[in-house]
Amino acid sequence: MLILVINPGSTSTKVAVFNDTDQRFSISISHSPEELAPFDDFTDQEEFRYDHICSALAAAGYGETHFDAVIGRGSLAKPVEGGVYLVNDQMIDDARRATDRHACDLGCILAQRFAQTMPGALCLIADPGSVDELNDYARVTGSPLMPHYCIWHALNQRAIARRYAHETGRHYEDLNLIICHLGGGISIAAHEHGRAVDVNNALNGDGPFSPERAGTLPVGTLVDLCYSGRYTRAEWQRRIAGQAGMSAHLGTNDMREALRRINAGDAHAKLIVDAMLYHTAKAIASHGATLRGKVDAILLTGGMAHNDYVTNALRERVDWLAPVFVYPGEDEMRALAENALAVLNGSITAKPY
Repeated sequence: MLILVINPGSTSTKVAVFNDTDQRFSISISHSPEELAPFDDFTDQEEFRYDHICSALAAAGYGETHFDAVIGRGSLAKPVEGGVYLVNDQMIDDARRATDRHACDLGCILAQRFAQTMPGALCLIADPGSVDELNDYARVTGSPLMPHYCIWHALNQRAIARRYAHETGRHYEDLNLIICHLGGGISIAAHEHGRAVDVNNALNGDGPFSPERAGTLPVGTLVDLCYSGRYTRAEWQRRIAGQAGMSAHLGTNDMREALRRINAGDAHAKLIVDAMLYHTAKAIASHGATLRGKVDAILLTGGMAHNDYVTNALRERVDWLAPVFVYPGEDEMRALAENALAVLNGSITAKPY
């Protein structure tokens, strides 16, 4: 089974071709700020990114290939249960109108563009960032006007959970796990018997601050600043996601650069990085209460998990709760391909959207 995988990010578009689980081609197409500047919204980039993908596939010899399935990274359009979904026109419309904007909203749009040229090809998404399986308590906040909702790294977290379960001879649905994805945003979820029953909103001001996100902020001060007239709404959105967190403090979102500064004796860089890891560890430990202390393992994943400084700092604060295992990086492309293959071979059924 030939599968085309499309994963749009803020400044890149990842594309891969799989024959069953064998990756035959992979490329990450970088998009410079200058190239993206003319576009007001991510979905306005559809034609631009489509043309780049077509060129990359043609150069690799896949320009005329008929794929059995095309699967894209899911959008943030609306909360859904975990799983694989068939792309339809309603999903496309919702992605174009999504309140929470991210390049992943292009995933289903681009997948449909390619699938429409291939009669009989399945068009799918899997475990989008808007997967919502929260328990009722997790939804309630101190204001009925603002119920909690989650945006998180559902695809990679579930893939890592299943990988850990397989390696230990168990089933994901039988385990209680706390999984922390350490990327530009940090998402921390309590997985209880196959469902993420509590997880932060890793995009819009919730949880620990991260290299690019503000995390939870003092609400009173935030309200005062919003009404100060010093910032526009768009500027505040960037100060919550994008130009926030470590980036706002240190002027870089690159953990490697931050650690270089620490190694050079920069005390301020050390304070900010250690504070970020301190708040991350607190959030991980809080899910010990979510799972009533019955935690089989804590899994650390994402790009920052490549660095021992990061993982050792977290391990020292949370390994009293459960054994800590590190799965550095993310393999969203393979996770998407495996989900598509499972639908093609009938081992799982794609859900209607």
